Amino acid sequence: MSTPFPTTGKRPTLRPSTLWSRLVRRLARRAPAPASSARSAALQAFMRNAVAVGAVALLLLVLAMALAAPWLFPGDPLDMVATPLLWPGQDPAFPLGSDSMGRDVLAGIAHGARMSLAVGVVAAVLSLLIGIVVGATAGYFGGRVDDVLVRITELFQTMPTFLFVIVVVAIGQPSVAVIVLAIGLASWPVIARLVRAEFRTLREMEFVLAARSQGFGHLRIMLQEMLPNALPPVIVTTSVLVASAILIESALSFLGMGDPNTVSWGSMIGEGRELLRTSWYLCALPGAAIVLTVLALNLVGEGLNDALNPRLRNR
Repeated sequence: MSTPFPTTGKRPTLRPSTLWSRLVRRLARRAPAPASSARSAALQAFMRNAVAVGAVALLLLVLAMALAAPWLFPGDPLDMVATPLLWPGQDPAFPLGSDSMGRDVLAGIAHGARMSLAVGVVAAVLSLLIGIVVGATAGYFGGRVDDVLVRITELFQTMPTFLFVIVVVAIGQPSVAVIVLAIGLASWPVIARLVRAEFRTLREMEFVLAARSQGFGHLRIMLQEMLPNALPPVIVTTSVLVASAILIESALSFLGMGDPNTVSWGSMIGEGRELLRTSWYLCALPGAAIVLTVLALNLVGEGLNDALNPRLRNR
């Protein structure tokens, strides 16, 4: 009987094309599940979480109120339109009453939602952009680049976030743009450290090595191959960033460092604190709006963490 290979004891020499096909098949067997099926499983797990779905519904309600504020309350919310210090329910035209200047509390809460959500979302997006660029660059290249960027990140982390925001707003002016910039500059190190850790893990994975062997450039590998796999924990952290930005803006407005030309939940609490004993609703109502919104964002973040993490998803 003839043998397919010589009986000299040496292994047969494989052509490069055969080696490449075997490598491709090996990577395919080890490749993760398709992105569409993973997203479908994560969505199903999130929808099974009743608390997270309820939090999303609450956020959508707040968002709808913020978007509809110009149509529901077309005037300036800072205008004096009612008798001062009306209690909630005292006048049907002003369901939540009025403040010491005769301004409609309900109109202030609706327009304040626009301000608080806008500051939270835009500041979080700015933090994401800075953090992803710094963290991805440090984690992918390593070496001296990593050392320099880590030291810069640690420098920002040594400064208290709220104190840093106060200093930036004091140097500039209390406007919405300056407040958003200050919060974004103070919050990006969290994202940077998270993305750096993910990229340090992913850069040695087989699909990244295969992309390098095909001649892909650094930017293409970082954006198309590594970043989508590093996004799940970043998405979870983003909800916390939005909540933190809303709280920081509210604290600034409470201290009188907010934009005086706009109304926000924090400014409403700050203006009502002098009447806390006699008209406590002036602080309680916008305070409740802040608590519910921040709580909903945190619950959504927990739901996303459970849904995007396969180990927690299948509990």
